[in-house]
Amino acid sequence: QNEEKWDFVLVSDIHEMGSEKEIKRKKFLDELSKKGFTIKKIEDTKLFYGVRAPQHIFRKYQCLLSNPDSRQQNSNAHDDVPVTTRIRIVHFILQNTVTSDLEKLRDLMKKKVFEAAFPLHEKEEVREFLKEKWARWRVMFKQQPIEKIRCYFGEKVALYFAWLGWYTYLLAFAALAGLVTVVAGTTVFSSSQVSKEICDANNTIMCPLCDQKCPFWVLSDTCTYAKVTHMIDNEATVVFAMFMAIWATVFLELWKRERATVVTDWDLYGWDEEEEELALELINNLQHEPRLYQHSYFRSTIVLVLVLLMIVVLIGIAHALVIYRVVAMALFTQSHLELLREHANTMAVMTGAVLHYITIVIMTKVRSHTGPWALLPFLEKPRTFSQRENNFIVKIFTFQFFTNFSSLIYIAFFLGRINGHPGHYVRIAGRWRLEECHPSGCITDLFIQMAIIMLLKQTISNIMEYLIPWISHHLRKQHKRPKKRSVMLGEEEEAEDLCKRQWLKNYELNEVNIFSLFNEFLEMVIQYSFTTIFVAAFPLAPLLALFNNIVEIHLDAIKMMRLYRRMVPRKANDIGIWLQVLEAIGILAVIGNGLVIAITSDFIPVQVYKYMYSPCSRENRTGMDCSTGYINNSLSVFRIQDFEPHTNVPDMLQEFDGDQIKEYRDYRNADDYTYTVQFWHIFAARLAFLILFEHVALCVKLIAAWYIPDVPQKVKNKFLGRKHTNLRKELRWVMSWKV
Repeated sequence: QNEEKWDFVLVSDIHEMGSEKEIKRKKFLDELSKKGFTIKKIEDTKLFYGVRAPQHIFRKYQCLLSNPDSRQQNSNAHDDVPVTTRIRIVHFILQNTVTSDLEKLRDLMKKKVFEAAFPLHEKEEVREFLKEKWARWRVMFKQQPIEKIRCYFGEKVALYFAWLGWYTYLLAFAALAGLVTVVAGTTVFSSSQVSKEICDANNTIMCPLCDQKCPFWVLSDTCTYAKVTHMIDNEATVVFAMFMAIWATVFLELWKRERATVVTDWDLYGWDEEEEELALELINNLQHEPRLYQHSYFRSTIVLVLVLLMIVVLIGIAHALVIYRVVAMALFTQSHLELLREHANTMAVMTGAVLHYITIVIMTKVRSHTGPWALLPFLEKPRTFSQRENNFIVKIFTFQFFTNFSSLIYIAFFLGRINGHPGHYVRIAGRWRLEECHPSGCITDLFIQMAIIMLLKQTISNIMEYLIPWISHHLRKQHKRPKKRSVMLGEEEEAEDLCKRQWLKNYELNEVNIFSLFNEFLEMVIQYSFTTIFVAAFPLAPLLALFNNIVEIHLDAIKMMRLYRRMVPRKANDIGIWLQVLEAIGILAVIGNGLVIAITSDFIPVQVYKYMYSPCSRENRTGMDCSTGYINNSLSVFRIQDFEPHTNVPDMLQEFDGDQIKEYRDYRNADDYTYTVQFWHIFAARLAFLILFEHVALCVKLIAAWYIPDVPQKVKNKFLGRKHTNLRKELRWVMSWKV
């Protein structure tokens, strides 16, 4: 016997006869019956209502929209409307059916009249194919069946996986370039003159790193740290940063071409979302009047104020992380453990990075459950679901961006630049000194922070992303599995039992919501930000992203096919506002990498020294490295008697005499501690480089965008041929009518 096909299943608790909830449920089901819906009731520990729409609804849809849906393969035997279209139409009608009490399904679910509403994962050929050929770890390196994904989950999900696959494929080139940069750093640049000078600086005594119990220290003690720094901070990094600016543009331009090809094959290139929504509204209610576009400057101002308030809160959290690092540094330097004292700075950076990751996780949870976001749709009053989703995306991305990057922005651009100097340190609450940069630069701190956050996000977060729904699904199965009947089943009861088993199996899966796909997109776009914006400080970011995405594609596939209820298919012909978000990130990447090289890196000070202050600038010395003497030149001297009164001045190191002059990293005069002329030369060079880098990179981006057309010629020619054929047919019809 053929299994009956049901478009949707509604689930409800068993309420008492005559109770308010039972009456409301009956009113809603009666409204569906009036529209010609077939409803089947199955009782178990819950009440299950199978819903099937009448055929005239789909005929109306096909008449209103000359739709190419019949080309899809996954259609029911008794009609040529695809399953994805059926589910989408039925979902729209269910969500917009109004009872006599003026309540919709959303209101009834809030009042616990219905517990759940979902389309079914059915034993279709497409589903079995996807489970075997896509949602398995063993097919990790095979091409994705995008057309099959479209036939089962709809165009929006298919476009997400097409975009993610394309992004992952092009990441391979960025990952290779990043790996070459790091290899070049470890081989060609590891033996740089700058790190060699730090390793040989056995007689250079540096100022204490804290006020109490911190000793003077010898510069050569940080030899390893200097070598790691110059492995990242070298000429190859500048080239790599420029390459990544071009890569980000080429990636988006090639994606536009890929998207144009894909949606043309689906006959959706010129699809109009607004027309589709109006058609569905009229199918549901012929008397429906379209909701007009609205805009209020007052409401927009309130939304802007709320968003700015949230950004201020996030910046406040970043300040809290800065305070943690400062206090942790002070505590570690006073620790009884020698290992902790010697590596106090590195430990403060690493624990700060872990704390930043924990903050990201907590704020993501807070964002998903509370915050002003729930109020914004009521304030903005978007006309369509698509508008509401776009508004939501922009605000939540802004929130997540500041959550992820505020601490990194501090390390990249403020750490070691606002801390003052010995004898006049900038302090938090008048007590704790702000951190200083290492004599070889601050870029290693940024490297460590990004490495830890990316590694934690790609290990712990991905494991939890899979484990939580897996555990939840198995707990639901154990809790909700019905007792098996021991009596013989009649044919009718057996058919009912087949439905019951299928519906229960779907009900045991985890719930999906309208923004489930949004969360997947957000995760990838934040990762794309890490891969591009500060990539100059962490060239391995694309490689880590590549490994993560290979896993992520199949992790998402397994979750959607095996752990979650079927997502309501949505029609789309692009990835929506995410494209504009990615383009904005591309511009931020140029600015961010330019600032990292100009401000965070030591690239500019070294170049200024080479051409203006080194021995090479005074006379031609072909056999000498022009950066010779750079470290000594970059240090300023400080008189011990000028320490602040409450500073506990440590004893002099045993092997050195009580010389009153010690050193610190800065460009200041020895007598009054004002900035030297060299400081202003470097400042001007940083500014000039930043302007030059950003203008060159943006020009190259514009040239790349012009050079690679958004739409391939074969797609343009296909539309040209179609227009020509349609006009010829119309002209023949007019001429035959005249005759």
